[in-house]
Amino acid sequence: MPNRLAQEASPYLLQHADNPVDWRPWGEEAFAAAREEDKPIFLSIGYATCHWCHVMAHESFEDQRVAAALNRDFISIKVDREERPDVDGIYMSVCQALTGSGGWPLTIFMDAEGRPFFAGTYFPPTGMYGRPGFPQLIGEIARLWREDRPRLMQAGDEVVRALQPRPQAAGAEPDLKVLEKAYWQLAKTHDPKRGGFGSAPKFPTPHHLNFLLRWHLREPRSKALEMVQTTLTAMRRGGIFDHLGLGFARYSVDERWLVPHFEKMLYDQALLALAYAEAHQLTGDPFLAQVVEEIFTYVLRDMTHPLGGFFSAEDADSQGEEGRFYVWSPEEVDEVLGPELGELFRRYYDVGSPGNFEHGRSVLHAARTEEDFAQARGLDPAAVRAELARARQMLFAARERRPRPLKDDKILTAWNGLMIAALAKGGQALGRPEHLAAAARAARFLLAELSDGQGRLLRRWRQGATSGPGYLEDYAFLIWGLIELHAAEGDPGWLEQALRLTDLAGELFADQLHGGYYFSPHDGERLLIRDKEFYDGALPSGNSVMALNLVRLARLTGRAELERAAGKVFRTCGEGLANQPMAHTQMLVALDLALGPGQEVVIAGDPADPAAQALARAAQRGFAPRRSLLWLPPGEAGRRVRELAPFTTGMGPLEGRPAAYVCRDFACQRPISDPGELAEALA
Repeated sequence: MPNRLAQEASPYLLQHADNPVDWRPWGEEAFAAAREEDKPIFLSIGYATCHWCHVMAHESFEDQRVAAALNRDFISIKVDREERPDVDGIYMSVCQALTGSGGWPLTIFMDAEGRPFFAGTYFPPTGMYGRPGFPQLIGEIARLWREDRPRLMQAGDEVVRALQPRPQAAGAEPDLKVLEKAYWQLAKTHDPKRGGFGSAPKFPTPHHLNFLLRWHLREPRSKALEMVQTTLTAMRRGGIFDHLGLGFARYSVDERWLVPHFEKMLYDQALLALAYAEAHQLTGDPFLAQVVEEIFTYVLRDMTHPLGGFFSAEDADSQGEEGRFYVWSPEEVDEVLGPELGELFRRYYDVGSPGNFEHGRSVLHAARTEEDFAQARGLDPAAVRAELARARQMLFAARERRPRPLKDDKILTAWNGLMIAALAKGGQALGRPEHLAAAARAARFLLAELSDGQGRLLRRWRQGATSGPGYLEDYAFLIWGLIELHAAEGDPGWLEQALRLTDLAGELFADQLHGGYYFSPHDGERLLIRDKEFYDGALPSGNSVMALNLVRLARLTGRAELERAAGKVFRTCGEGLANQPMAHTQMLVALDLALGPGQEVVIAGDPADPAAQALARAAQRGFAPRRSLLWLPPGEAGRRVRELAPFTTGMGPLEGRPAAYVCRDFACQRPISDPGELAEALA
């Protein structure tokens, strides 16, 4: 019989709807039951594409005896961390404080008031590796609840006290020294041979790369660009990249980018596309542009809803094995390609015996370029490229007939905002209008389907059903995407929506006393704590992206209060920036823009006019992250822009031709109609 999760929309919760555990969704009903039945709460947090969540579910939550013990002694709650990042953030902090580490599945035991007294992650069915077996664990906690409850409650009170946020004293205004310190911290941890930062497991961390590109502009003699190029090249050649279906996996379990954790997350595709696009803008390297195209090909083919939004993730597991969909044995390759083409493919992508993965299979990776591979064997490089492309197409078609991993098809506002930003930025950088069209279509979908009747954002949409109010990152990431869309398309509607959501985010999340933004809204559910996030992890923090948005919108509109709000964010994060700037590289991207020098370019003309487009291409050519582009169309659209940016009053075409105005600190030079002259003025 299905349990209480059967009525939920989350793919993760639905994965557990047939467990014999009497799961309940997070909500007052579950907490009321715990109070009424005088039972502790077992809280399990995970997500649909989490490998170890699947393992623990199969080992424990599908076990009738374990379920009977949980149903007898506990109230069990399941939470999708991607739908409720506020709940996940609090209890992950508990786990990290109590154990020194974290991860998913997240295992929490707490009382009916939400006070946690025990935390951990994955627990096996029997004790091993210093971890108790899960049946043993729940038996001991049930005994303590009956026989020594004051001890548990004392532990819970101590955890809650330790978690309470301490108001941060406003730091000094950060300066260039903070950027320099971050560079040296990154340089110290950079792997000069394989790229990336630190040792295994190795994560892409694209915001590190975006910061380093900006540092290169300030210090061209540094090794910042070399670090970025080494990392981007190694990732694309490694097994973390899907050489058949395209797109990137979550991270590499080794230092070589060889064996990935095979799940694919939408936010990784978006953030990596931004990093590759910016590196291409700086270097002009066509290889980097190719990777941007490959990421978008994957997302638009496999991760796009017919209405325009983007799905969240694809699982690592299929047929009961992690990575089974992606890996190949020599025999499987030859069965599809035949012996001659199969041998060429196997040698290039390192598919041999006994294999570099499990069960004699291999993760595809390219240790060298196709040109180097061909020359080493005395072959024609063009012929090798063509044959390898043909082989990839054949193997991709064969792989499509395999049982696919689960697709988490929920649409999250925050992650979609990142993908909109990536498509708009990448489409502009590569001159691909179809990517801009996909970004605009997704933005229209979000503003229509993930907005309530009062214009506030919602968190999740799936099959027509929405969930709960949006969090800071939902606003920050979507605003980012809308700003990129205005720069790429010229529609003032995107700028209007970005400003509306920025003002609304200030009302809902801003800490007017101490600065910065809370993760959850002022009128959101009351949890153990309400805190602010500044650390840039797998995702950049909402505060970091809001700081960038505020500075960009201030430069586009002349609204000084937006720049002052960004300054408060920098000062509130000042202690973290000063001590560990490497942990806040997205914030440093915003700080780099704020420190300047910057340029604002206003293009007075119809975005559909080829002459205006030529001026825009001149303004957007190359890598100029401290340059802002504002479109001033004719007619009613231009009137709306002048209301948003009063400093543009008096600007217009030059002798009937579209004109560009180059400004610094809102002091603007004479209008320019020639794209070549504009490029010289900007240089």
